[in-house]
Amino acid sequence: MPMTPVATEAARAQMIQQQLRAWEVLDPGVLEIFARVPREKFVPPAYAELAFADIEIPLGGGDRMLAPKVAGRIVQAVSPQPTDRVLLVGVGSGYLAACLAARASSVRGLELREDLASMATSHLKHAGVGNVTVECRNAFEPEALGSGAYDVIVLTGSLPLPDERFARQLAIGGRMFVVIGSGLVMEARLVERTAAESFRSTSLFETALKPLVGAHQPERFNF
Repeated sequence: MPMTPVATEAARAQMIQQQLRAWEVLDPGVLEIFARVPREKFVPPAYAELAFADIEIPLGGGDRMLAPKVAGRIVQAVSPQPTDRVLLVGVGSGYLAACLAARASSVRGLELREDLASMATSHLKHAGVGNVTVECRNAFEPEALGSGAYDVIVLTGSLPLPDERFARQLAIGGRMFVVIGSGLVMEARLVERTAAESFRSTSLFETALKPLVGAHQPERFNF
C-alpha cells in the first residue's frame, strides 16, 4: 500500500537526517536535491514501502538501486554545476540521473539492459525530469562514449581495474566518480582532470558494487 503524503515526507526527512547527514553528506545544495527529487517515483512497486530505507533496492538481474547515502556521497563528490554536461554509466531506475540533473545542464545515461533503460525513461518522464536522455548501449562498445568531453562522469558499477578511457573523456576541471577493485571491499574514488595530461585521484570511502559488464578483469593465474 502506498504511503500517505504525510508519511512520505516524514520518511524523506528521516532519510536525509539519519542516512545522508550521518554519512557526511552535508552540502546544503545536495541535501536540497534529495529533499526535492521524488525517490518514491523511481522505486519498483513491490518495494514502495522501502523507498527511503537504508538498503540497495533490487531491480532484477542482480542490479540494485544505490542506497540513498551512497547516491548522496556521489552527488556531493562530483558537485554538478548548472552548465555541466554529465555522463552516467548504469542508469538503473533513473533516480541518480534525476538527482544529477537537478543541478546539471544535461545528463546522458548509458544503460545496458533494455528493460531498465525503458523503466528509467518512464520514471524520469513521470517525475518531470526533462534534461536526461537514456540510451540502451554498452559503455565499452567502440564510440559509445562519443567524442565530446564531459564535466562529470559517474559509473554506478565497479571497475576491477582502472580504465583510463573514462577519465580521458573528462573536460579539464571535470570530475569522475568511480569504484575500483574486486571482492568484498572496493575503493570509491573521485578522479579530477586538472590539465590535459594531469589527473588527481582522491579516496572517498570503501564499498562494493557489481562490476560493469565488459570491464577489464585481472589476469587469473593457473597453477
